[in-house]
Amino acid sequence: MPEPAQVFVKIDEYREILDVINVIKAKIDEAKHILKRINELKAEEDNEVEMWASSISDVERKIASVDKTLFDTENA
Repeated sequence: MPEPAQVFVKIDEYREILDVINVIKAKIDEAKHILKRINELKAEEDNEVEMWASSISDVERKIASVDKTLFDTENA
């Protein structure tokens, strides 16, 4: 396998490249943090929606029970 060719870069350009890479790494870390927070918020939202659905089901059952009681009373 042939040896890779050597590349010479000015020190100033090398430092600029390192700075850009560090900025990119920082942005990636920030994006990961934001994505994690979004996932946490989504999980909280999902839990709230499930609680609402459960509450609606409870009210529905209670209304059905009251309705049945009233209906049975009318026939008595």
